[in-house]
Amino acid sequence: MVDNAREVAHRAASDAEQIAWVDEQDNLLGALVRSDLRERGLIGRGTYIMLFNSAGELCVHRRTLSKAIYPGYWDVAAGGMVLATETYAESAARELEEELGVSGVELTAHDHFFFEDTGNRLWCSAFSAVWDGPLTLQPEEVLEARFIPIDQVMLEIGQKPYCPDSLAALKRYLRARGTDVAKQL
Repeated sequence: MVDNAREVAHRAASDAEQIAWVDEQDNLLGALVRSDLRERGLIGRGTYIMLFNSAGELCVHRRTLSKAIYPGYWDVAAGGMVLATETYAESAARELEEELGVSGVELTAHDHFFFEDTGNRLWCSAFSAVWDGPLTLQPEEVLEARFIPIDQVMLEIGQKPYCPDSLAALKRYLRARGTDVAKQL
């Protein structure tokens, strides 16, 4: 149950956003309200930003209970839906600043892939960034966040609910680097 009125208002505003609507090949078809896109099972665009510190630890955060998809789950990436007027890179920069308060960092593009799960069909672009400064969490979307070693992430995904879409992005990221832990995802 969501008891925070700000979260509820934020969720309503989020559901009304105009999101990039695309086809199976990621060709832009137009813009649709987020809730319509989700309810109709259509494909949107999403971004995933894996935020590391200089020690190589990954920032994981817990989503608020008001999120439409994966409420209360842990997440290995900041990110979200690409607005109709944005590129993937613009969306990634906006989402990283909104959710974790991180701006002015270099975003490195890594992968572009399709993800599908119940109520979630997306063309995804994954990015990474390095940040050693403080995090400023968006209270309507993020309950808590911390940097942890990748090995600890691997342990936690068997013990806590983690978002499958961002785990797919992390797995692809680690596999591309030849990291053995990618096999565990």
